[in-house]
Amino acid sequence: MTKRKGYRDWRWLALWWHHFLLLWNITCGQTRYSIPEELKQGSVVGNLARDLGLGLSEIFDRKLRVASEAGEQYFTVDAGKGELVVNDRIDREALCGQSVSCVLPLQVVIEDPLQLFRVEVEIQDINDNAPRFPSNDITLEIAESTSLGVRFPLESAIDPDVGSNSLKSYTLSKDECFNIRIKDVAGGRKVPELILGKLLDREKKAVHKLLLTALDGGNPVRSGTAQILIKVLDINDNVPAFEKQLYKVSVSEDAAEGALIVQTKATDVDDGQNGEIEYSFGAHTSDIVLSIFAIDPISGTIFLKGKLDFETTSNYELDVIAKDKGTPRMEGHCTVNVDVLDVNDNAPDIILTSQPKPVREDSPNGTVVALLSAKDLDSGDNGKVTLLLPKKSQFALKPSFSHNYALVTNSVLDRENVSQYNIEITAVDAGSPSLFSKKMIPVSIIDVNDNPPVFTQSSYNVYLKENNVPGSILHSVSASDLDLGDNAKISYSILDSKVQDVSVSSYVYINSDNGSIYSMHSFDYEKLKVFQIQVQAKDQGSPSLSSNATVHVFILDQNDNAPAVIYPSSAALGSLSHQRMPRSAKAGHLVTKVTAVDADSGHNAWISYRLAEATDASLFTVNLYTGEVRTKRAVSEQDDSSQRLLIEIKDDGEPVQSSTVTVSILLEDGLHEPILDLRHKLSEPSRKTGRITLYLILSLASVSVLSLVTLLILAVKCIRSSRSSGSCCMRRSDCDDYKNPNRNLQIQLNTDGPIKYVEVLGGDMLSQSQSFRSCMSPMSEYSDFTLIKPSSTTDFKEVISVLDASLPDSTWTFESQQVSKTIH
Repeated sequence: MTKRKGYRDWRWLALWWHHFLLLWNITCGQTRYSIPEELKQGSVVGNLARDLGLGLSEIFDRKLRVASEAGEQYFTVDAGKGELVVNDRIDREALCGQSVSCVLPLQVVIEDPLQLFRVEVEIQDINDNAPRFPSNDITLEIAESTSLGVRFPLESAIDPDVGSNSLKSYTLSKDECFNIRIKDVAGGRKVPELILGKLLDREKKAVHKLLLTALDGGNPVRSGTAQILIKVLDINDNVPAFEKQLYKVSVSEDAAEGALIVQTKATDVDDGQNGEIEYSFGAHTSDIVLSIFAIDPISGTIFLKGKLDFETTSNYELDVIAKDKGTPRMEGHCTVNVDVLDVNDNAPDIILTSQPKPVREDSPNGTVVALLSAKDLDSGDNGKVTLLLPKKSQFALKPSFSHNYALVTNSVLDRENVSQYNIEITAVDAGSPSLFSKKMIPVSIIDVNDNPPVFTQSSYNVYLKENNVPGSILHSVSASDLDLGDNAKISYSILDSKVQDVSVSSYVYINSDNGSIYSMHSFDYEKLKVFQIQVQAKDQGSPSLSSNATVHVFILDQNDNAPAVIYPSSAALGSLSHQRMPRSAKAGHLVTKVTAVDADSGHNAWISYRLAEATDASLFTVNLYTGEVRTKRAVSEQDDSSQRLLIEIKDDGEPVQSSTVTVSILLEDGLHEPILDLRHKLSEPSRKTGRITLYLILSLASVSVLSLVTLLILAVKCIRSSRSSGSCCMRRSDCDDYKNPNRNLQIQLNTDGPIKYVEVLGGDMLSQSQSFRSCMSPMSEYSDFTLIKPSSTTDFKEVISVLDASLPDSTWTFESQQVSKTIH
């Protein structure tokens, strides 16, 4: 019965593959080979590469592999020759049982790109099995009164081979009383029957020994024998007879235990015990059948004892014996054919033909991810399977052939949102009620460089003290990338730009790995106050993506410049500044005015004046904020005609920077204090009338008042537009700004101390062009308004040359010239 079971399995599988072939839609078609069974390992089946149209190199490069649905891997591919060779012993009888056709279906799967071929290998039978009887010794008890022509069915021999190699005939050793006849029964079996050709006579011969031989049709012919021992008995000479020789019945595979299968019935015309019948299954009924079916020995009723399974065995043939109780006991035979009806008791199964491959996130719709198939062990509608995906899935199922499908992409993928999908596929059959099963298929998404690096800030502000140490870190920028691997590895660089007509790479350096920016040299606030750096973050993808950020570097002032004396100039008259004053000077007389500037800014540029040394400290005083040198008392006749003053100028920075200037004063008799600059006076005789002098004084007063009003108006405007209060300085950053009305003009009022100045700035912050600064000394009796150009104090030769010749008497004249020049 095991052989019969295998036969039915392969019969069903052959039918399935028959439908599979009809739906085969691969352009290369199918390939079929035919080989005999029992070939040695390594025997060549055929040139698979040539028959599939593949080159030898493609077998390795495209990862060709062969899969067998039979479970055992009977074949393999010789990658070097492209031949399909036998990998294991093939026993056709074990694979296909009594089936006439024995075909092994193979699936040839080729990766990169995925391709599926069907190959069939037909296993041809060879005569490797001799017929054999279930028992080598057959014992029969025959009553001597048995009529001529009575037939005694014998157990048929079994030959696993098929076709011409199967069982063909029987022969019987010579005996005068018995002959043999072959009877064809349902299922194609040949059953030998022993026929009584002559009446038995127990007194002449009580035992007959016969040799029964079974022959097959192979070449050479194989045979099997069984010894028949016939005991001649007396009296009981009627055999029980069944109403039918063949009973056919159909039973659902879900029938409950104890269900009635069929009622068999036999009769015996003998009387007494010779006519009493007992029912049983044949002596050689398999254990599997006995575990499923049972028979009532009295009634002959067959009922269900175990569980039926259509997928395991769809048909059973039961040999039923009816035996009387006579002496000798006579028996009759009948066959019960049980067909098992299928019910939907098997859920469909999803099979991965190929493992899912990772998919790039920019893959187009329709990209194949995996190949799969579905099967159901049930038959009919119960075996029809439909595959389903969840709604709004990123993937779709594309039918291929038969129950094969391709899992393909169906929408845009984004690894940054979902890096891996677990696709749930549901298989549902068409039974009633339907059954289903689910399978999870993991699909990884391969990253594509579709995200540029993003800085934590679009711009950065860095504040750096001047005179920094070269090589020190300025700042660290940071960017992140949503991609993965090399696509997210970021390198930093500085885009080329100009700072004061010099490449920015001369000023700073950036670490390409961590974004740290380092200074290349020390910065000087007086030369450079602010500059910009364009930093680029670029990933290592292909093609690479990048983004930029701006770093604003502000240089902070340090007190690194000492005050510079611009008047009196020691360069004009040697190491000393010489001044003259009349002995008639009264207390508060303006002797001279020391003017200094500091290149620093803010508190670092606040200047104070102090008389450090003097020939006569009681005679002179220096204003702390304006630098004006005045007499503390009237000059007496006892005072030295030559006075020497050492004046110290200090700023308000930390640490304090200072410088000194020496003023030499010569006291002279008859020298009058000048009021106006000689360059503005009219050329007149040395002795003028008092009336002309009065006119000159009135003119000077008028001009002074007008100048003072102008300065006051300018100071009020500066105070309104400045954040600070006190002094106001105006700086012009570029001469061309006055010609361009679109340039921005910045007015800054600086009141960091007693010295008031206004800065008027125009143009670019980075411009180092010339500017104008007006400084007002509120404690000066002349209300000085001085425009100094340029704002940088490194070169004061032009200013000094004017001041040397003008101060103190020509102060107004110098200032007026500068204002006129600016307006012009």
